[in-house]
This record gives sequence, structure tokens and C-alpha cells, in this order.
Amino acid sequence: MRIAVPKEVKAGEKRVALVPDIISKLTQAGLEVTIESGAGLGADFSDDAYEKAGASIAVGDPLPGADVIASVAPLAPARMSTLKSGAITISFLSPSTAEESIEAAAKAGVTAFSMELIPRISRAQSMDALTSQALCAGYKAALIGAELSPRFFPLLMTAAGTVTPANVLVLGAGVAGLQAIATAKRLGAVVSAYDVRPASADEVKSMGAKFITLELEALEGAGGYAREMTEERAARQRELLTPYIAAANVLITTAAVPGRPAPRLVTAEMIASMAPGSVVVDLAAETGGNVEGTLPGEIVTTVNGVRMWGGKDVPSQLAFHASMLFSRNIVNLLMLMTKDGVVAPDFSDEIIDAAAVAHNGARRSPELVKK
Repeated sequence: MRIAVPKEVKAGEKRVALVPDIISKLTQAGLEVTIESGAGLGADFSDDAYEKAGASIAVGDPLPGADVIASVAPLAPARMSTLKSGAITISFLSPSTAEESIEAAAKAGVTAFSMELIPRISRAQSMDALTSQALCAGYKAALIGAELSPRFFPLLMTAAGTVTPANVLVLGAGVAGLQAIATAKRLGAVVSAYDVRPASADEVKSMGAKFITLELEALEGAGGYAREMTEERAARQRELLTPYIAAANVLITTAAVPGRPAPRLVTAEMIASMAPGSVVVDLAAETGGNVEGTLPGEIVTTVNGVRMWGGKDVPSQLAFHASMLFSRNIVNLLMLMTKDGVVAPDFSDEIIDAAAVAHNGARRSPELVKK
């Protein structure tokens, strides 16, 4: 069976679904791999590297006749409809944002898998692309904060006097938040964090940061993720967080609910309490933003001199390692479905059953796991 990897066509997308280092695992399993020429260049993987790894290079469209198509972004509906019946696609394919692509897959008889829907169970951790890409985003968020801030992050003892460390506040202690905390700590900042899940406190403290405790009810959701809150609770949370935000030199927000708008954690009034030169990094800007006024892909400077950076295609800004991690997620899912050189999904497996959004000419409606 042949696996095809097309070039990503979404503007700003530099990742690639398979990297050269992983090709041998597929060929040893009896699968052929075809890479569209130039597909890996955005992540610094050359056509030569793929050929040396055992893949073939397609100068034109690699999709006709392909049995499995691996991509980062979902295939456009028009392209999905050209696939042969029985083909398998694996990509990010959110039921809330890729409705037309899923519908096209169903009509074409394509079996489509959504990486957003990989269940959060221990057996599926190696396939969890939301986690692997959040890791990249959290790391980048801390670097952006350090780059934009006019302050040193670490404490410095110099002949000219002592330089006090920057205060960094991270809202959201999921994978992205914890990675942001760890990176900011390595850079020498004093870091504190808040999450609606009290269970996150131990993880935050293990990173060397202070966990902020507010007198509010816990919002622990399925699989350890946060669940949505009422507007009344959100307003009270914003009120209690304001003094901590005012004291922060860098604020990093990472809260997201897959398939839904990002929760609004910080208002313009809260940003107005920050000192001039403070920095805000909003990783959720593409889905509405945790912070009022942020714009994806832009830096907005407020009247009081706070610079707000809105995230856009953040994992793609670390395309080399983001692609490497995503590639491993894809291959681990593929290996779960492969036996004797044939990719054949077994829907009695809870991972496969949860991640499939189209199969055998019909749509499927698995529950979206909140991450």
C-alpha cells in the first residue's frame, strides 16, 4: 500500500506530516511512501533526505491512487473528493472547523481520521498530536515573551548593580502552559501560574513555579482537562486575577477548548493595570483569544504601552521539531492499523473508533474529547 504526503497549502503552514527519520519504520512494515517534491522544505527536510530514507519523490500531485494520505492540515473538499474510494486520510480534521472536508470524505467513500479526536488514554499518548504540538507552542510562547520584553528574565549580579528577574505569569497549566513555565524558569524568570484545575498545582510546583490559588470552585473536566465555566464564575475569576496580572512583566495565556472559542480570561481593563513595557503572549488568539484585543499573527500595543502578541501557526514556527513529533504521532496511529503491509482500520479498537470522522460512505460522530 502507498502512503502519500502532499505539500501543505495553508498559508503559514511549514510543517510536514512525515519526516525522513520515520520513513524506515513504514517501509519495514511493507508500506511504500511517496512525498510531493518540496513538501518538507518548510521544515528543512530536503527531497534528497527523503530519497535516502527510502521514500519516492513525486514531482506532481502524489494523491491519485494513494491508499493513505497523511497531512497536517485537512485536505480541501475539492481535493478530498478526488481520492479513490476506500482511501484513508490522517490529519488535523476538527468536526467543528472542517465540516466541508469531512462531508466530502464521506461522499467519496474515504475513511478520514481526525488527530484532534485521539482519546486521552495511556495507550494513545504516543498518537496525541494536540499534546505534541502544544508542547511546541508553549516553548515558543516563553521565547516570544523574553524577546519582546525590555527586561532580562534572569537575576543578574553586576558591577553596576543587581538586575532583578522578570515576573512571568502563565494562565493555563496544560501541556502548553507547563512547557511555557519550564522554559521561562530555565531563562531565569520568577514564574507563577494559575489553572482552574487544582490538580495542576503539583505539576506547576514541580516546574519550580508558584501556583496561584483563588477561592473558586474547581473545574476539572473529562480526562483531566478543564471544562467550561459560567460567566458569573469567569467574572469573579477575572476580578481575583487582576492583581497578579498587574504585577506581571510577561503574561502568557494558553487556555483552549478544542472545537470551541477560547475562553476570555483577560479583559482590556485588566491589561490597563499592567505597567508600560509589559508583554502579553496569547496562544489562543486564532480561536478568539484569551485576552481581549489580541489579533492572530500581530503585535498590538495598548494605550498604556503593553505589547500584546497574538499567536498564529505557532507550532509551525518550530517546524523542524513540530514536524518530527507530529510525524511520530501519525506513524504510531498507522502502525496500530497496519498488519502484513496492509492498513486496515479495526473499529473495535477504541482509538480508531474515536478518531474516525468518516467511513464507508458515511459520516461518523464521535464525541470530541475536551483537551
